[in-house]
Amino acid sequence: MTQASPTLASLVVAAYLAGSIPASHWTALAFYGKDLRTLGSGNLGATNVQRNLGWGAAIPVGLFDVFKGFAPAFWFPQLDGHPEAWGGIVYGAAAILGHSFSLWVRFRGGKGVATSAGVLLAVAPFAAAAGVLCWVVALLASRKVSVASMAAALSVPLFAAALPRIAAETVDPPGTPLLVFLLGMAAFVIWAHRSNIRRLRAGGEPSIGEGKGGKG
Repeated sequence: MTQASPTLASLVVAAYLAGSIPASHWTALAFYGKDLRTLGSGNLGATNVQRNLGWGAAIPVGLFDVFKGFAPAFWFPQLDGHPEAWGGIVYGAAAILGHSFSLWVRFRGGKGVATSAGVLLAVAPFAAAAGVLCWVVALLASRKVSVASMAAALSVPLFAAALPRIAAETVDPPGTPLLVFLLGMAAFVIWAHRSNIRRLRAGGEPSIGEGKGGKG
């Protein structure tokens, strides 16, 4: 028991560092010679990559952002000798914070949607599936990625609360730890989209397919 805390702490730091890897920033610099922080919204997420660099850059960046949330949440609980599912939540939260406040780019980053999806795939795949479905429906209805992302984030804790035995199948005790995490994750995603909310209220939020240079 005395050795568990240092191991947990070191893995939390490792999860944060994994989440901190700024794939969008490094991809833009290495393959396009551009600093993503100066393009569009300056956000280091896949949406801003797509709007300024195209789908060829956005797809691998988005997949990597999902993976860097999934990997710590799925594998790190097995490394600390205590593979309880709550560990996945702790490490996943650290990865999300790393993505949004990256050590490598002066604590800037993305809004955490793709990385959160990766964490959900590891700790609650049914809840993740519900979120993806909601994201697709909201995107088709609104044509705005920000609306789809916020709708998906809000739908996941609602799904977990409505169907706890399905949504929290990996959490022991079921329900409570995951639901607290999902509510916190939803609140964080909404907070990260505060500039998008202002643009939505002003009627200036770009829709998908409007071309390069839009806000992310």
